[in-house]
Amino acid sequence: MSAGTIFGVGLGPGDPDLMSVRADRLVRSARHVAFFRKAGRKGRARHLVDGLLRPDVTEVAMEYPVTTEIPVDDPAYAARLSGFYAAITRELCDLSRAGRDVVVLCEGDPFFYGSFMHLHARLRDLAPVEVVPAITGMSAAWTATGIPVTWGEDVLTVIPGTMAQDELARRMGDTDALVVMKIGRHLPRIRAALAAVGKLDRAWLVECASMAEQRVVRLAEAGDDAVPYFSIVIVHGDGRRP
Repeated sequence: MSAGTIFGVGLGPGDPDLMSVRADRLVRSARHVAFFRKAGRKGRARHLVDGLLRPDVTEVAMEYPVTTEIPVDDPAYAARLSGFYAAITRELCDLSRAGRDVVVLCEGDPFFYGSFMHLHARLRDLAPVEVVPAITGMSAAWTATGIPVTWGEDVLTVIPGTMAQDELARRMGDTDALVVMKIGRHLPRIRAALAAVGKLDRAWLVECASMAEQRVVRLAEAGDDAVPYFSIVIVHGDGRRP
């Protein structure tokens, strides 16, 4: 029996219309679908494919063992997640060895700050794996502002908002255009870093880009409340143009 293929399928930024033709085809035809979620939640990736799955699909819910109750720099955090990914790898490999193809649903692009990367690193030497790329959330976010993100020779930098404020400011000051991911409760520190390098007045906050609940606002006017998980800060470049 030939081994089944495990597909890491990027679903795009949230609007089903922005899913690739290949992703749509794989999702609609899948007999086995796996997706990440928090315990007790449906999961955003699973929500994005509502109405697309075949009636006889087998669903594999991969529930994270930790979220915010353990600090990310605590060794226990990495240990819990490592055990989780190892267990899911075994489950997916069992399906592959039984000749089953599995579609792993991935928000955004599988290789851009995605959980699937951790599975891919474990699976690639154990089973056939294919990755289907997608439109990223940051692309949908800068499009939502209605302003091109880069011009001419502008340099674009992507920064996780979890960095220390001085490091955020250093990297923000050393680029033309900017995307800040992983914002959440770090928004006040991100705003302070942007102000320190004189870029706060050019910054936009985009929540849930391309989704029904999308919100686009200048960061200086956004307040300091925690923002949804799918939130991105954009600073547009202003480089050479004809």
